[in-house]
Amino acid sequence: MASTSRLDVLPRVTCPNHPDSILVEDYRAGDMICPECGLVVGDRVIDVGSEWRTFSNDKATKDPSRVGDTQNPLLSDGDLTTMIGKGTGAASFDEFGNSKYQNRRTMSSSDRAMMNAFKEITNMADRINLPRNIVDRTNNLFKQVYEQKSLKGRSNDAIASACLYIACRQEGVPRTFKEICAVSRISKKEIGRCFKLILKALETSVDLITTGDFMSRFCSNLGLPKQVQMAATHIARKAVELDLVPGRSPISVAAAAIYMASQASAEKRTQKEIGDIAGVADVTIRQSYRLIYPRAPDLFPVDFKFDTPVDKLPQL
Repeated sequence: MASTSRLDVLPRVTCPNHPDSILVEDYRAGDMICPECGLVVGDRVIDVGSEWRTFSNDKATKDPSRVGDTQNPLLSDGDLTTMIGKGTGAASFDEFGNSKYQNRRTMSSSDRAMMNAFKEITNMADRINLPRNIVDRTNNLFKQVYEQKSLKGRSNDAIASACLYIACRQEGVPRTFKEICAVSRISKKEIGRCFKLILKALETSVDLITTGDFMSRFCSNLGLPKQVQMAATHIARKAVELDLVPGRSPISVAAAAIYMASQASAEKRTQKEIGDIAGVADVTIRQSYRLIYPRAPDLFPVDFKFDTPVDKLPQL
């Protein structure tokens, strides 16, 4: 018999002899088969996904799908609802012209609030091209916070934005507060407050962000070559090791390192161009740059090919 282990919300069916193997699903027979030993660990499996076929040639007023949406395990009833289509014959209406069969709202208010939050999370993630695993982690975080009722008085949109920020940090693809703020309707200050409250309520933590977390993305958006990116990464890491930028945020240090590396190469970028991508002000880049400029010869990698010598770099 198959064993089940609890993974977040969904029970996971596993082979008793090979629990780590990924099961193969036979959609025609409805079986879950272990690829290692061929054991059928689950039979008559019901497909809870949306219907694969729709009828797009029908009129726009007619619902083309014959089944509901995909099952959502984060909701209390799995979001299993029945919708009654609008009747067309005389038997569908009473003597006053009212429909005899009407849909009743079976979704609870809490499920409705979570559904709206999940849609907002998906929209925000789509705007900054985040993968599905981050959306799923964000939804789980939001559900935990919502059910604990530990952030009463805070808007669901603010909680959802903070959960998205935490999920990005936990999945190793951090985004800045300004990037999250740009795709939400919440202020940076409010997202920061909810971020701290959620960490305290869930008793969880996130890894500290470093300059390397943003370097590849910033350089890619600026269209800089690999050599400049590697030089900027080396400059930022050495600056932190030599304690040249105490108290400075990793984002501002990364921006200053990119500016220094680009000015030493043929692919030069202005402070404004870098600031627009990194989300920091020009003056912030200048302040961090002034801190690392005196030690510039010690910061560049030994194999870096200079287009502009170190002694000719801008003195801001």
